Amino acid sequence: MGATLLVAALAVLVPVLPAAADQARPTVDPSAPTPTTPYPGGPPQGHAPDGSTVGGDDLDTRGVVVADGTPALPDGLAAAGWLVADAGTGDVLAARDPHGRYYPASTLKTLTLLTLVPLLDPARVVVGTVEDENIEGSRIGLVQGGQYPVSLLFQGLILQSGNDAANALARTAGGVQVTVAAMNETAEDIGAFDTVAGTPSGLDVAGQSSSPYDLALIFRALVADPATAAILTTPTALMPEVPGRGPAYQIQNQNPLAGYPGTLGGKTGFTDAARHTFVTAAERGGRRLVVSVMDTENTPLRAADQAARLLDWGFALPAGTEGVGTLVAPGDVTASSPTATRRRPTPRPPSSGAAAPAPSAEFPVVPVTLGGTAVLIVAATVVGRRRAMRVARVVAEPPEGAGEPPVRRAPARRPAEEPGTPPTPTGGSPSTPP
Repeated sequence: MGATLLVAALAVLVPVLPAAADQARPTVDPSAPTPTTPYPGGPPQGHAPDGSTVGGDDLDTRGVVVADGTPALPDGLAAAGWLVADAGTGDVLAARDPHGRYYPASTLKTLTLLTLVPLLDPARVVVGTVEDENIEGSRIGLVQGGQYPVSLLFQGLILQSGNDAANALARTAGGVQVTVAAMNETAEDIGAFDTVAGTPSGLDVAGQSSSPYDLALIFRALVADPATAAILTTPTALMPEVPGRGPAYQIQNQNPLAGYPGTLGGKTGFTDAARHTFVTAAERGGRRLVVSVMDTENTPLRAADQAARLLDWGFALPAGTEGVGTLVAPGDVTASSPTATRRRPTPRPPSSGAAAPAPSAEFPVVPVTLGGTAVLIVAATVVGRRRAMRVARVVAEPPEGAGEPPVRRAPARRPAEEPGTPPTPTGGSPSTPP
């Protein structure tokens, strides 16, 4: 009898194991060609490691979702993905393809900032290198031998989207690979499971991604921390003189919504694959909204102008408007995938010691009771059903390029209900300011 139960248990475990592995967090592929165009037909859709939709089931859509009883959305929202949310309550007021995993371009620098500010001494002086000088894309002008405080590099990272600043900061934190690993763990820590960092600058690499939902999560965290919030709104910074190389000069904040009433900062991005991306936040009357815009063109409206219209629309809603989902707080969603880790390490230089041993391929066989077998069967059935429902919903949505998707208005929640809980690429498209 015991042998029969063991065989039955193993028969259940064999098909379940691949499904669990399928939930592993996506990764980048630096060996693949650098992407140069957006995803044909739209990007993949992200989800939590357990297959659920982060922020609530109403956000499991490739189209537009907006709370019931709200006025019509503004005209000119041409971006493939966008989101507007109350940064205070976390209520998502409206969104289009909120969990689409788009190329983020330089908006990924917001995650670089969120990751490294707690880890690096702002007074530490970093010496520029030839690699900084020759970095691809937008630069703040670091030169070999120049001496730059970390605080200035943070400003250059955000104000003028300096890829050279990103490279210097990553080197200071222990190297690009160490920094990217820390960025990915930061994303997991805050529930940004659609985000996969492959570079500290946002330069395109195959598999790198973020989503309208995740950019809003990241920016919400930045404006909540006084240290990072101050960097976002710094108007100018002075680059020091480097004797024999050049005089001192000023860099300016290139946030296109710097003049928006109550602005809390903004970050642009552009590559050939990502197109134009933007994330911003603003405050009026003690109420903060955050907006993200991904995969759009400069016509008929720039990404920043679309964001401004969404901010205006959101501020026009009464405070306390029921959302269609929620921006999760750190810890609301746990990373239960096989590759997830929950503690972000302090970046350090790569070890020159022996490589870590490869994980064992052995699977321990233990006695399994009949009750445990039943649980596994039910779990496998539920996972399969969840996947089938997800596919059905996506297929039912209109494909990209088939015109504006219909707006789905979610019913208002009852008051008693609670919201649901790298190597540096070569030959790629530069990440530039607007």
